[in-house]
Amino acid sequence: VQLVESGGGSAQAGGSLRLSCAVLGPLYGSRCLGWFRQPPGKARERVAAIDRYGSSNYADSVKDRFIISQDIAKNEVYLEMNGLKPEGTSMYFCAGDPSGTCHNFRHWGRGTQVTISS
Repeated sequence: VQLVESGGGSAQAGGSLRLSCAVLGPLYGSRCLGWFRQPPGKARERVAAIDRYGSSNYADSVKDRFIISQDIAKNEVYLEMNGLKPEGTSMYFCAGDPSGTCHNFRHWGRGTQVTISS
């Protein structure tokens, strides 16, 4: 299974960016897809996750600003990021959990950089 992120880049605070992640390979059945981020020198943070049935959850820091969605037919997951803040500058990673529990992410993309300027 390979996960490939795209859509990162630079934006100003208050702006928006949309990240995409293509899941290449068999990640069938019950599965959960998530977005994580890791700022330089800091721990990785779970941003949002969505299971196959569309149930989603968010970190408190992004709730009401970010939206995770998926296209099951295309095997893709997206992260719409609004109200961007400079502290959101980070490498963003897409991850897949074949168990579907959203607590066992085993497949990871290489990440896409997001830089937010004030």
